[in-house]
Amino acid sequence: MSLLTETRKLIVPPRTVPGPSPLARAAVPPLAPGALPGLGHAGALLRDPLGFLGSLSRHGGVVRIRLGPRTVCVVTDARLVHTLLVALAHDCPRGAVQDTLKTAFGDGLLMSEGQAHRDRRRIIQPAFGPDRMGEYLAVMQQVTEERAARWRPGQVLDVAKEMNHLALEIVTRTLFDARLSEDATVAFHRALPDLVKGQIIQSLYPKPSLARLPLPVNRRFDDAVRVLNRVVDQAVNGRAPTAGAGAGARRTLPALLRAATDPATGCPLTEADVRSEAITMFGAGTETVSTTLTWLLDELLRHPEAEARILDELDEHLPVGTVPTPEALARLTYTRSVTQEVVRLHAPNAFLMRTAQVPVELGPYRVPAGTELLYSLTALHRDPVRYPEPTSFRPERWQDGGGTGRPSFLPFGAGKHKCIGEAFAWAELTVAAAAILRRWRPTAVPGSRAREVVWTTVQAHGLRVRLAPRGARSPRGRTAAASPDGDAASSPGNAVASSQGEPPPDRCPFTAPAAATSPAPAPAPAAPTTPAAPTASATPTSPAGPAAPQPRAHLRLAADRHADWVVHHGLLTAPELPRYRAYALHELIGHAFPRTRGAELDLLVDMLGWFTILDDRFDGSPGRHPDEARALVDPLIAVLDGAPGGSPSESHTLLSWRELWQRQTASMSPEWRARAAREWRACLATFPAEADHRARGTVPALGLDLTDTMHLRRHGSCLYPFMNILERVHGADAPAALHAEPALHRLRANTADAATLINDLYSLRREERQPGAAFNTVIALQRAHGCTRSRAVHSVRAQVVRLQQESEELRRELLCRHPAGRWYLDGTRELIAGVLAWTSTSDRYLVPDRGRRR
Repeated sequence: MSLLTETRKLIVPPRTVPGPSPLARAAVPPLAPGALPGLGHAGALLRDPLGFLGSLSRHGGVVRIRLGPRTVCVVTDARLVHTLLVALAHDCPRGAVQDTLKTAFGDGLLMSEGQAHRDRRRIIQPAFGPDRMGEYLAVMQQVTEERAARWRPGQVLDVAKEMNHLALEIVTRTLFDARLSEDATVAFHRALPDLVKGQIIQSLYPKPSLARLPLPVNRRFDDAVRVLNRVVDQAVNGRAPTAGAGAGARRTLPALLRAATDPATGCPLTEADVRSEAITMFGAGTETVSTTLTWLLDELLRHPEAEARILDELDEHLPVGTVPTPEALARLTYTRSVTQEVVRLHAPNAFLMRTAQVPVELGPYRVPAGTELLYSLTALHRDPVRYPEPTSFRPERWQDGGGTGRPSFLPFGAGKHKCIGEAFAWAELTVAAAAILRRWRPTAVPGSRAREVVWTTVQAHGLRVRLAPRGARSPRGRTAAASPDGDAASSPGNAVASSQGEPPPDRCPFTAPAAATSPAPAPAPAAPTTPAAPTASATPTSPAGPAAPQPRAHLRLAADRHADWVVHHGLLTAPELPRYRAYALHELIGHAFPRTRGAELDLLVDMLGWFTILDDRFDGSPGRHPDEARALVDPLIAVLDGAPGGSPSESHTLLSWRELWQRQTASMSPEWRARAAREWRACLATFPAEADHRARGTVPALGLDLTDTMHLRRHGSCLYPFMNILERVHGADAPAALHAEPALHRLRANTADAATLINDLYSLRREERQPGAAFNTVIALQRAHGCTRSRAVHSVRAQVVRLQQESEELRRELLCRHPAGRWYLDGTRELIAGVLAWTSTSDRYLVPDRGRRR
């Protein structure tokens, strides 16, 4: 599939619900395939709940699954879920999962239905009114700053645990004006997993009476309920109202409840009612918010450009030392987009349930009375039809009203049961994140990123970060933070700020040392002649120690042989050689493949030279005319498919490519040849795809963000074929088990992306002077989003840093499982080191002074 086709898939018509017809209305929801005798789909659901639920949409808008003897209907279409929650709310009350908690905690707001729910909601609503929000915001900020002040430079933080404690303290202080003891806080968090596990397991029992059996899971659930009741009692009674307590006491949620009258009986609410609502607020306001905060920090670690934009926006609209107000939060539009994208990508609730009390119709389907209806917010929020690139973190999709009114975005539900604390939760996420990020600069501990653990909620486990003080920010929003050892540490944005002056005319001006952000433990490559490099890539190490550099004599001889080769094959004329040789392509190979000699060295230099000459042709007419591009590339791709050659009319480019392909594949395994052909095909296909985009101007029109442009350009850097060549120069294929690892696929993508972005930074000034639209990531970002050149450069540079950090983590992870593949993993690092060292010194990207010949 061409990259152009992949791009067109981003423009998808909205999914529609089929119109009613007599036949359609009688339709029975289809049964999902794969049901096993006795178990049904329970095994698939338990093995991979998110993957399984997300896969059901291809079978219909409502799909039946079997969980043991029970049949459950899964609603996969967002519009039908919205119908279920709004139009059918009365006929489809809450399901078995919620009933488990109702038995334990009573008929509070979260569990009640009908008139009882409406009455209780009216009583509680004033606690979340706009007049209370200003008071809550001040407390949220104070609580977060107090907790963050207890952290220390260099401390390694278990983020999920710390965010759990923070969210619990915020709820306790804002709604209850109380403080829990440390023992109570620890007991609360220890009890939650047993409560959640027991809730889901008991909801699957075929008979409710099984919950009363003395099974271990039931005993742990009952113990958890008792612990939570004790903790809530401590909060509820922490500031019991007295006759002289005044207005302050009446502002707490318990005081509000105790002053209310039950409309159904005319009597005051009982203490059991107060406890039930308090437990609701503790449960709803703690785990989901803390999980979202954990994912938020994890995503910002992966996307430092988003973190920088948040800090810039805070400096502008919520200066340090000011108390947040609802009006100030409303101006934090980018921060809100980030939190919305985190909630979309990491919906706290894995699935929720309703029960059809009467026969109901959902679109074309008829659902019998008594049917349990399940829907997954995670699946809805990762629907590729409604959210292109659904697993990519793209805050831009929410900007300029992009997410307003989406029926597919339901993090707080819809209809009469929509979460009463929605505004409270959004504010809490923003205020807590702002207070943490302004004080601390977290960096991920290698190998400890957040991972999804699914019960009824999608929890974030495993994220551990090391803390460094954020430090004072300059008026432009850049940070000069001190490391735990007291040294200055640059954030990705510092490099841009340090290069605002007019740069030298002949080198890339957008770089500065980034040693503080480099993840690699080994020394940096030999000092280039450029001011600095986009990232401080390290020279890779092998089991025998650092790789020795190529002997200069070997590289010079390889360069001479390559010059003869390109002239012999008609790729260049003798007068064109001096300028071409100034590119010093052999130096890139010397850095990237430091142990290669002889014929393998010649092959690598010839491959790189051939591709560079081909790439230069697309600076001319073929790069702007898709038909010319296809006429040039299609015969090259045909060679990969085994097309016969020998025609006298074949171009020099095609003839030399045939020879190169034969040299690459000689003596290699069939698996290697198939992989190499596939990846060369993807690489060559980028040329006509980019030409088509230039001709139609579709890249800016699509509004592509950094992730999209990287996806389109991933194969255009030629890094995938050169990663395959690692196996040729090593003399053996990498282990098959290593190739099967998803983590290796991610590492290879990161390597190609980093090379592309580094080249884009160094070639920017040259490509800005080209006629027409250059296909450069920095330029694409400027045109797609109207951002400044500096902002676009900053985003690209920060992405290179992030890619290198993530790649080091992936290498460590893969090395633990596949130690025999160390040479291949080290080779991917050497490739990026070679790209970095070469781009910073080569004359390929020279921009001459006025009047100076190129």
